Amino acid sequence: MAYINLPENAVGMRGLMAFRPHLAPHLGAFTEGILSIDEGLTKAERELIGMMVSRWNECDGCEGVHGGVAECYLKDDGTLTEQIKLDYRSAPISDKFKALLAVAHSVQQGGKQVTNGQIEEARKLGATDIEIHDTVLIAATFCLFNRYLDGLNVWDSQAYTPEMYRERGRMIAEGLGYAPKH
Repeated sequence: MAYINLPENAVGMRGLMAFRPHLAPHLGAFTEGILSIDEGLTKAERELIGMMVSRWNECDGCEGVHGGVAECYLKDDGTLTEQIKLDYRSAPISDKFKALLAVAHSVQQGGKQVTNGQIEEARKLGATDIEIHDTVLIAATFCLFNRYLDGLNVWDSQAYTPEMYRERGRMIAEGLGYAPKH
């Protein structure tokens, strides 16, 4: 149960946006801006970074929802996202994306944990400055959002099933997006 009284049936980030509606357009637009574009990273890769950072942060709700969005973009039945979650280094994804996930993992541990060697490896494998920038921004943002949600005990992961996360992911990917619609 959340540490604060959220509006009825309001969970996750949408629950917090409903609680502080003046923040909703800003949080939603920012999230939309970093996750809902196909420049450099694909939308699926952006969601996979969010999923993995949330996994490393043990934020089950964000891991589930963003994994569900990634599955929708990838037309994945959950097989690929599970492989990535279990060990992204051996998952059937590009070496460039593996290098970017390593950067994201370092950001999750602390921004100064990112090394020049990691950046050079990502570049050697074809990562652009935009992809490196956006990887770091997405990872840092998910650290903030995961801590925001978990710090207020917003997720009741026992109440959610993988299919519920997939459905929420479909809703986001197919039009609901992240910014509140008026």
